[in-house]
Amino acid sequence: MGKTDDSTSLKSTPLIEAERQVESFRQVREAHRMELVEDYVELISDLLADGGEARQVDIATRLGVAQPTVAKMLRRLARDGWVVQRPYRGVFLTPEGEALAHASRQRHQTVERFLLALGVDPDTARRDAEGIEHHVSEQTLALFDAFVRKAEDGSAER
Repeated sequence: MGKTDDSTSLKSTPLIEAERQVESFRQVREAHRMELVEDYVELISDLLADGGEARQVDIATRLGVAQPTVAKMLRRLARDGWVVQRPYRGVFLTPEGEALAHASRQRHQTVERFLLALGVDPDTARRDAEGIEHHVSEQTLALFDAFVRKAEDGSAER
């Protein structure tokens, strides 16, 4: 293979200190670990608000997964104190589960509003926010929120 032209090759950046890199990867692993938990509790909260119940079949349908997958995750959520399962009555959030669902929903809405303010179309903004919301830091989220508020204030003045 020939030598690549500098204008088309990516410039490499120096490695950061190992401790800083470890912390970055640790943060990503923790976000991945909590992603499913947050998605489940947020959906359960939405189902409860919409129809008064969150059934395993409805959760499976909305997440696009099999019911045994949902059953396994619900056992984990119950074990970790996020939900309570009641025979023949479905799934309910504990106060901790409801707080987590609320925080996750707020993050999602902030990220989605930020993407919309940048000009991303609504469908793409909704989908992208679903992934970003789990990985964004509190500092970045606060800046997203400030940006959106400033953009909304600017559009209200016109």
